[in-house]
Amino acid sequence: GTLITTEQCLLNRNRNAHLGKAEVERQLGDYLGVDSVIWLPRGLAFDETDGHVDDVCCFVRPGVVVLSWTDNREDPQYEIVREAEEVLRSARDARGRALEIHRLPHPLPIEMTPEESESVDRLDSTWARPAGNRIAASYINYYPGNSVVVVPQFGCDLDVKAKQTLAELFPDHKIVGIENSREILLGGGNVACITLPVYAPQRR
Repeated sequence: GTLITTEQCLLNRNRNAHLGKAEVERQLGDYLGVDSVIWLPRGLAFDETDGHVDDVCCFVRPGVVVLSWTDNREDPQYEIVREAEEVLRSARDARGRALEIHRLPHPLPIEMTPEESESVDRLDSTWARPAGNRIAASYINYYPGNSVVVVPQFGCDLDVKAKQTLAELFPDHKIVGIENSREILLGGGNVACITLPVYAPQRR
């Protein structure tokens, strides 16, 4: 199969400083059965996990991916998503196919409020969460189940567009929006980050 990840994450000194790209690919093959790895340079800005791919891009099904997207030139994500799209357009999957790329709108910038900042219980090992900090919101951080797709909602106009886009990409799934997902986001992740998909076996 094919795996998409980011160099910023898997090649980060704080994770795998002793491993080069070739060795990471070998281990991904050993543990996950991966035949091909597509390396995006980096994840989204403001992501405290060092650029996890689940905020910027993911597979819809084999050969089809969805990419977070913004046309706002003032947004730091603008260059990042174009950089990712360029890599995806030139990539081929394990079967030699060009990828079909769909764009999912990136939510409007969200900043932590003073009330939210004060409500977060901090440990010594966690990042500071001062008021005014931009939060790494992304609709790409959804959970795809066997019959539903659970997608974050951020209380902005693009919530509806994100659900509509996912409904087109997953026509056999019910699209469920989590209206209070901002609460999850305050901890540094979102729906995909707090779930672990366990899929039912396909019926033959």
